[in-house]
Amino acid sequence: MSNSYSYVSSPEVEAQASEQATVPTEAEAMDAYSRVVTTVAESVSPTVVRIETETARGRGGSGSGFVFTPDGFILTNSHVVHGADKLKVFAPELGEFSAQLIGEDPDTDLALLRVDAPVLLAAKLGDSRQIRVGQLVVAIGNPYGFQHTVTAGVVSALGRSLRSQSGRLIEDVIQTDAALNPGNSGGPLVNSRGEVIGVNTATIMSAQGLCFAISINTAKFIASKLIREGVVRRSFIGVQAQTAPLNKIIARHYDLKTSTGALLLAIEPGTPASKSGLREGDVIVALEGEPVEGMDVLHRLLGEDRIGVATRLTVLRGSKRLEFKVVPEIRPS
Repeated sequence: MSNSYSYVSSPEVEAQASEQATVPTEAEAMDAYSRVVTTVAESVSPTVVRIETETARGRGGSGSGFVFTPDGFILTNSHVVHGADKLKVFAPELGEFSAQLIGEDPDTDLALLRVDAPVLLAAKLGDSRQIRVGQLVVAIGNPYGFQHTVTAGVVSALGRSLRSQSGRLIEDVIQTDAALNPGNSGGPLVNSRGEVIGVNTATIMSAQGLCFAISINTAKFIASKLIREGVVRRSFIGVQAQTAPLNKIIARHYDLKTSTGALLLAIEPGTPASKSGLREGDVIVALEGEPVEGMDVLHRLLGEDRIGVATRLTVLRGSKRLEFKVVPEIRPS
């Protein structure tokens, strides 16, 4: 005996089958990562500008920047605009504007421009103290002139130091693997909320995924100085120095807190150092009790607050520990 079966689909089953067969829309298919990147790109790209430079000899270059305030202040890298005689800014949907250099700080590789333009859309600024290693970041800029190129990656490391073109170390630098190329310099590094957390500044061309951005907290501090005064003032004493190891026996004898110091290679005539009695070959090991492990630390300790203030330097001269008073001056630009 044979049995025959017939199946009758209920309306609910047919509706379910129909829903399963429906091809999802692009928005539905887009994963969370893509949604974040596209949302950030759409919200931040209108604040990113292309900067074109020209010198008196006719040489030019280009880079990126972003609108810092709605009244026309634009933040970028010092190395993008340094030495330029003419500056032009290309803003999305607004066109081309002549730009004025308000000021630059080569020691942090930051510069501030201003354009006379209608009210601009300014980028939202974040807090670089809230950054965590591994979090998603998006870089936007104009590499090789390709407008509004977007790359994404993660924060690879925090607290890096990067040598600026002036020779000083830039502290609190963000390392990222978001791809950067020539022309990205000065553009924003943005978190998943569309807040600028860094200013893209450098890449190691021979490496893969080693890119760097100056923290936005550093940028905000420098920009405020440039808006108020047009310069960032730092003190100097007039020495050329290098980091050098200390004699272990001498360091132990004086209970020094560091194993290296700033070895003075040359002292510029007429400077505070030359007036204080310092000599070539001296090793600075402390400034007002703060250990000096080398020239980079000495640079960092010689801030604006030291200008015109008698400052105590602890020095090793051979096997002797000596102290000198020096009055730092404003560092020449």
